Amino acid sequence: MLRLLRPKTDLRTLITLLAVASIVIALANSLYAAWRVQREILISNTLEANRVYAAKLAATTGQFFQQAQSQLAWTAGAIGARFDDDALLQTEVERLRQQTNSFNSVVIVDAGGWVRAISPESMMLKGVQLHTDSAREALSRRTALIGQPSISAANNLLVFVSRPVWSASGSYLGYVGGTIYLKRKSVLNELLLSQFYRDGTQLYVLDRENRVLYHQNGQLVGKKIAPLLPQSATSYASSGYQEINNEQSVPVLAGYARVPDSDWTIFVLKPTRITLAPLSNLLFQVIQRSLPLALLTLAAAWLLARLIAMPLWQLARKASQMDAQDAAIEINGIRSWYFESSQIKRALLSGIGLMQMKIGQLKSEVQTDPLTQLLNRRGLQAVLDYLATTRQPFAVLALDIDHFKRVNDTWGHDVGDRVIQRVAQQLKNCARQTDVACRSGGEEFLIILPGADHDTAMMMAERVRQATQRQTIEPVGEVTLSIGVSCWLAEREAIAHCFRRADEALYSAKRAGRNCVLAAALQEEAREPICDR
Repeated sequence: MLRLLRPKTDLRTLITLLAVASIVIALANSLYAAWRVQREILISNTLEANRVYAAKLAATTGQFFQQAQSQLAWTAGAIGARFDDDALLQTEVERLRQQTNSFNSVVIVDAGGWVRAISPESMMLKGVQLHTDSAREALSRRTALIGQPSISAANNLLVFVSRPVWSASGSYLGYVGGTIYLKRKSVLNELLLSQFYRDGTQLYVLDRENRVLYHQNGQLVGKKIAPLLPQSATSYASSGYQEINNEQSVPVLAGYARVPDSDWTIFVLKPTRITLAPLSNLLFQVIQRSLPLALLTLAAAWLLARLIAMPLWQLARKASQMDAQDAAIEINGIRSWYFESSQIKRALLSGIGLMQMKIGQLKSEVQTDPLTQLLNRRGLQAVLDYLATTRQPFAVLALDIDHFKRVNDTWGHDVGDRVIQRVAQQLKNCARQTDVACRSGGEEFLIILPGADHDTAMMMAERVRQATQRQTIEPVGEVTLSIGVSCWLAEREAIAHCFRRADEALYSAKRAGRNCVLAAALQEEAREPICDR
């Protein structure tokens, strides 16, 4: 008697392998999800921290400039009535520089650009006419000003803060200004240097020309660098953050903020690699803590696989012992198992039949617009797929109800829905048996005319327009349509181009005064609209 070959893999082994694979995949997904979530958290927290840090520095710098302007404003008011008193002017610049310590130097310049007083006097600029960009800008604008960083007459990179001086009668006398050195010791440098930098974080202060005004590396100060962000990123927001590459093409997490009342931008950059460094240790700890539970889960999966496979294994063993005396009784004892399986099978088959019927019903509902019972875009796409497959030429009518917004605004959306339904019914009445009417959205409709040429499509469009205009819809009255016509030739263009030309013709019909039929442009020459004036 031939012995049946035993399968190399039984059901219990397959279920165990499936359980093991599921556990491994679930663990891998969990680790990956944890890595992704933690990575996004680290990046988002760092970006937000850098943005807040930059915003804080920008606000502090802005407050410094406001304070400097206030000090200059007080001096400008004090000397306005005695601008000819050189001793007073010299006393004021000395007091302003030494008392506030906000400026490296202070200068008073008359309306002609001549230095009337300066502190410290060692700069030897008294009586000299200034021609720097900052000096000319202060004279021309005659307003409170934070100038662009520039090279001074003494060859120092500085920013010039000025305030106009006006007489009691309102005439312009000149200005008082203070300089803040960017490469040498100044209050602004001390303000930025007092911040705490760690983990490779870098601080850039840039002007609108991307000149470095401050950096931990003093050699970069005064040099122009490539833009750290696209121009659009800093043009419309006072602060923000973004993942970028720095000037060495290293991925960094950047937070930035604009300094109020100036063209300065403060950037705080932290390398992405340093931010994500803790992730490796975190993943190791997760694996270490998950391993015991994973082993217990595997053991439980093996036991469950044995319980699940046991009835089938018994059935297979008894089926191989058909000649045993009590085989029929034992098989009869497990027959209910197969009875339940057959019931499930029949139930599934019945369920599949019901589901297919339901799917067919749902498919019809999905392709139909509930308000007008016309095809929607899904249904239209099925028709277009068929026409594209058969390469059958057709014409497109793109229709739009004129002044429909006025209907909704005047009589409400219920009346607007009634207008849409009446227009849709009119399209059905005018359409041929082979034509396909569709509501493409809102008050817009499409009619597909299979096999129609240009003249047929134009006549059809005009018939629809006139029929719609003749009917009266209460309480709106007369309703008109604007229609664009286009033809698709299967061998010449894509279907999308045909619809685009129909839309363009529709918009042209609206621009032509509405209640028009206008064909799409052919060979760069537009056809004349058919309109009812």
